[in-house]
Amino acid sequence: MCQLLGMNCNAPTDVTFSFRGFAQRGGHTDHHADGWGIAFFEGDDSVAGAGDKGLRHFVDHQPASSSPVAELISRYPIKSRNVISHIRKATQGRVALENCHPFVRELWGRYWVFAHNGDLKDFSPRLHGSFRPVGSTDSERAFCWIMQEMAKSHAGVPSVRELSITLRELAAQIAGHGTFNFLLSNGQALWAHASTNLYYVERKHPFAHATLSDEDVSVNFAEHTRPTDKVAVVVTAPLTTNEQWTAFAPGELKVFEDGALAAA
Repeated sequence: MCQLLGMNCNAPTDVTFSFRGFAQRGGHTDHHADGWGIAFFEGDDSVAGAGDKGLRHFVDHQPASSSPVAELISRYPIKSRNVISHIRKATQGRVALENCHPFVRELWGRYWVFAHNGDLKDFSPRLHGSFRPVGSTDSERAFCWIMQEMAKSHAGVPSVRELSITLRELAAQIAGHGTFNFLLSNGQALWAHASTNLYYVERKHPFAHATLSDEDVSVNFAEHTRPTDKVAVVVTAPLTTNEQWTAFAPGELKVFEDGALAAA
């Protein structure tokens, strides 16, 4: 299975520490060596109404643990409120750039980013709108169907709560075809759905030390944060050895806003 990493914050934050350990799972501490990708939402706070609409998107079909692009990301502290990353273990679709997650589409004037961990069987929905897969994965096909159905369900831009209700219904339909762990963001919130393995941690004041599970690296978050900062991290398997990670229940969809778990 693939590996997922998502981050949601109340202020622009770099994902360098978490990504450094996560990338090691792409062919070094684990066997997920069929490509990887990461997307950062960014905005211009000086422009009224801009929000986090901008997007930096990197994918590579090389293993994350040895990819020069991944090495660049691990050393370049891009700051973002919403980040999604993925390490691929191919089940459907060849090893190629067009099959690397996360995938990106536009809806209601915003970018949407999606990454999936799992394997969907006999999932061939009718795609009759503007959303069509470029690659050959079940994951991108599921993303296109979700985007199509969301566009059909809402005439205009819905609230995060309304989107969560729609996504729960759509995720349940897709999950009937197999394992459907996914991360989704539009720069405003981070949605996470679990069929099997998914965990989250919320980091806030007072911040403490954390040590990576996949590399002998520690950080004291108190030295890099403000008392008002809040950060939520979602991952397939816990990234650190000394933080309290909470497991998702099977079939559960959670939404994170401003670095914290939002009300259901």
